[in-house]
Amino acid sequence: MNGQLVSGKSVIEFLRRTFRAVVFLALVSTCVFAQSTLPDHPQPQPPDHPQPQQPLPDAPRPQTSMPPKPQPSAAKPPTKQTVDDDWPRKFAHGNETISMYQPQIDDWKDDQLQAYAALSVGTQGSETLKYGVIWFNARTEVDKVNRQVTLDNFQVTKVKFPTVETKEAEYQSFLQSQMPAKSKVIALDRLEAALAVSDAEESQVKGFPVKNDPPKIIFSMKPAMLVMIDGPAQFRDIGGTDLRLVLNSKAVVLLDTKKNKYYLNVMDGWMESLNLLGGPWTYVSKIPDDMKEITKGIMERQQAKLPEGTTPPSLKQANKEKKIPEIKVTTEPTELLVTEGAPLYEAIPETGLDFVKNTTANIFRENAGSNYYVLLAGRWFKSNSLESGSWTFVDGEHLPTGFSLIPESSAKANVLASVPGTGPAREALIANSIPQTATITRNEAHLEVQYDGEPQFKNIEGTQLEYAANTATPVIRVADKNYYAVENAVWFVGPSPNGPWVVATQVPAEIYAIPPSAPLHYVTYVKVYSSTPEVVHVGYTPGYYGTVVSSWTTTVVYGTGWYYPPYVGQYWYGAPYTYGVGVATTWNSGTGWSITFGVGYSYGYPYYYPWWGPWGYYGACCWGPAWGYGYGGYAAANVYGRWGNTAYAGTRAAWANPYTGNYGAASRTAFQNTQRGTYGVAGRGTNTNIYTGNTYGGRGAVAYDPKTGIVAGGGAGYAGNIYSGAGTAGRGGFAYNTNTGAGIAAGNDNVYAGKDGTVYRYDRQNGNWSQNSGNGWQSTNKPQPSLQQQERARSVGQQRTQNFSRSMGGGMRTGGGRRR
Repeated sequence: MNGQLVSGKSVIEFLRRTFRAVVFLALVSTCVFAQSTLPDHPQPQPPDHPQPQQPLPDAPRPQTSMPPKPQPSAAKPPTKQTVDDDWPRKFAHGNETISMYQPQIDDWKDDQLQAYAALSVGTQGSETLKYGVIWFNARTEVDKVNRQVTLDNFQVTKVKFPTVETKEAEYQSFLQSQMPAKSKVIALDRLEAALAVSDAEESQVKGFPVKNDPPKIIFSMKPAMLVMIDGPAQFRDIGGTDLRLVLNSKAVVLLDTKKNKYYLNVMDGWMESLNLLGGPWTYVSKIPDDMKEITKGIMERQQAKLPEGTTPPSLKQANKEKKIPEIKVTTEPTELLVTEGAPLYEAIPETGLDFVKNTTANIFRENAGSNYYVLLAGRWFKSNSLESGSWTFVDGEHLPTGFSLIPESSAKANVLASVPGTGPAREALIANSIPQTATITRNEAHLEVQYDGEPQFKNIEGTQLEYAANTATPVIRVADKNYYAVENAVWFVGPSPNGPWVVATQVPAEIYAIPPSAPLHYVTYVKVYSSTPEVVHVGYTPGYYGTVVSSWTTTVVYGTGWYYPPYVGQYWYGAPYTYGVGVATTWNSGTGWSITFGVGYSYGYPYYYPWWGPWGYYGACCWGPAWGYGYGGYAAANVYGRWGNTAYAGTRAAWANPYTGNYGAASRTAFQNTQRGTYGVAGRGTNTNIYTGNTYGGRGAVAYDPKTGIVAGGGAGYAGNIYSGAGTAGRGGFAYNTNTGAGIAAGNDNVYAGKDGTVYRYDRQNGNWSQNSGNGWQSTNKPQPSLQQQERARSVGQQRTQNFSRSMGGGMRTGGGRRR
């Protein structure tokens, strides 16, 4: 072409190649291109869909009806509001004012909360206050995106006022009518902190015997990138070409059968190798003609997802600057540790430990010995060498005590969540036990399951259950004509593998006995709490995203540790990975616990396509890593938002009003699973990590260093300072002394209830306690021990709530537009 005359044969050949490119893009788009978090571009596959699904080239695809693309509508400017109102909260009762102090948790199981709180009653014209205690129950609706808990179905069970016993019934009746309005919303961070110092969760923490076999660990002192293939490479022809696509990988890997050469798409170009696993991979400027239109299509899709006025990173430029990463291709569980040059060590005083500071991974060395320790997917592994050592798992009993001595102000305080017995480890257990909830309209939630051919069922080890292997949807056969399936954390039941499916109002107990060794273990974290003829109350804990409580360490880890062989037919249905996705558990005293994911290697742009993990469909990765141009995790990881108006409630929760697209961010993005026809709208949280924790100043975002071009270094993801890897680095404003627990909770929220009905007050100026049993305040040096812990917890909750409010610009974000 290029202004020259071309023959009809040339035109036909050009059209033929163009057609092949379009077909190819359709094959890989769901695993390569559905990753942008920018508005109006397709987003990832829903969480129930294990692993990307690439069809056999030229094979017919399952057909689903596609919802209409949403049309933006005018939206009112977002109303600025804090996460919750200040405590105590006041109720006008005739000439009296009743103040209710922040509730203290007695028990919180599933979506049912039992709590109690101190009360004070003041009469107009009198400075004397009467004190009492209220006990109540409520159903909780948890919104982890906006860090809020909405209380519903209040039942005031008891009110105790030692000095005005005759008015207790009156006060109980009055508060029963007023509390639903005044005390409806409370910050999740307040309740998490309170729960961490109560005994309510002790009996609910259930550990599992996860697998702790060390993965293959690759250590590199120069830029490197990991390309994961799910088992031995499975190839599929690209019709009309000499090319074959590696089906069971999220990376775009092609085999030119004519040249017997492999090609890997990196940035805007390709690298080649004669050996898929052994490499070496080198930059290639001239590619086969069959790949030119494919490349053009890839570039068009990449460009469409970039901010206006920018271009994708140039592999050609990286080659000129000698900044192309070394490619590591693996077909087995593998983790990649990368340092910027030789390891640089920094001592952590009084611990006997050094940490490697020129990496985003968590690498430690005993400074009195020769052992190295790395933290991978929440598990500790030990070796006598970084480069060639044999790694072994370390349980809690054999972890050096120095790790528990790491101060909360340390650059490596984030690892404390994975050190058994520490406060952060307990916080992680608490946060991991709190569900994201929703109310589902029974007659509006619908499910269609697509299979690769006829349903093929396999036994679930250790149970009498069977699961369908050749579908992306978890389908479980309990008995003949009794099937259960999960879609976006909602259970369905049907009489056959093809339905018809209706929302389940209960789930058989045997399903919750599915062990970690089974690929569908993650569905055991999806619950049905209660139902009415119109709705079902449901919820899921972070185990649905991949977290597990390890019985080896009683800490939260990521992944079960088992490798589950995938199904490969016309499509690839892979199961969750534990390693290779750069997962890191993180913690800091200003924001608490969360999980982050590593992403790949890039120069100038925070992404690289082959680096995202199979668990991505459960959260921020979602067929794309938890990255963004300065923002963090994928804010629609609250999967109930994908049900549109089917999930509802009359609250301020992010999912509660999906019609507004309220997901804790001012901007939104559409996502669409092209294979299954799933459609939804999500927000783009400036710093939101909705996996398990709250967000502050970029928490949940994978840090990117423009000087080196390294994004998480191809290794473990983390939140916080790019240089130190510490969530607390560079952040101030702690509202309490981590050594003494002395706090400065806001306002006058310094009154506490004892379970026996006694009321206590803490004087923050001098650190003294006093109690009130109806005869005024009397100093006491021996308050109930739990009250001192609750005082600190209230301060921590207050500070984290403020941190989150500041990170969200002073309040929740409401997206414009409309979901259909």
